[in-house]
Amino acid sequence: MARTSRETTVGRPAAMRRPARAATERPASRRRPAGETPYHHGDLHDALLAAAERVLERDGLPGLTLRAVAREAGVSHAAPTHHFGDLTGLLSELAAIGFRRFNEAMIAAGNTQTLPLMKALARAKAYVAYAQARPGMYGLMFRTERLDMTRPSLHEAATASFEGLATAVSLSRNEKLTGEALETLSLDQAAAIARAWSLVHGFTTLLLDGRLKDILHRLPEGTGVEQLLDAMLRSTVPRPPVA
Repeated sequence: MARTSRETTVGRPAAMRRPARAATERPASRRRPAGETPYHHGDLHDALLAAAERVLERDGLPGLTLRAVAREAGVSHAAPTHHFGDLTGLLSELAAIGFRRFNEAMIAAGNTQTLPLMKALARAKAYVAYAQARPGMYGLMFRTERLDMTRPSLHEAATASFEGLATAVSLSRNEKLTGEALETLSLDQAAAIARAWSLVHGFTTLLLDGRLKDILHRLPEGTGVEQLLDAMLRSTVPRPPVA
């Protein structure tokens, strides 16, 4: 009987034989789709945030959904919910990243100057440059109705950004607002900070919305956004009294 069985197996046509599966071959149902990133345990959180940023800059805030982020990252639809709870959680963590980068860019720009006034001007230009480079992220950072500002990472990053602004404005006024001094502002100090912020944020918003085109195309040849911003900022600096 054993011989008969062996002869039957050997004599079977090749087309009917089942090829042996290599020990290292992944079953078809478990193979990773082409292009899917093989994430390691522990880094999926950051990978999802990176994917969310790509979706945001490409498709805008309306296109940024948990499912869109999961597709972009090449993971299951449940992964973003597992890491961030809901869309508000994801957006808040992403905005925190934006504020940290935003603040770092302004600090770096300020460090290129020595005079307090020039530091403030450099920071203002970095503010606008950041928004131009990452309009989606910049827009998200100021959509407080979509964010949870009590989330520790976002609260810390946004607070650091405001403190950087307040400190730069105070130094340009020959003052020093740090630590506890920032907790209680005089009306004059608060007005100076609000004025500087309104000036730069308003300019940035008009620029991103394309509302400055009518002014820009009327400028002298060879001048553009950077020159307009610089002239606008310098026009707010008090001039020394004429002797």
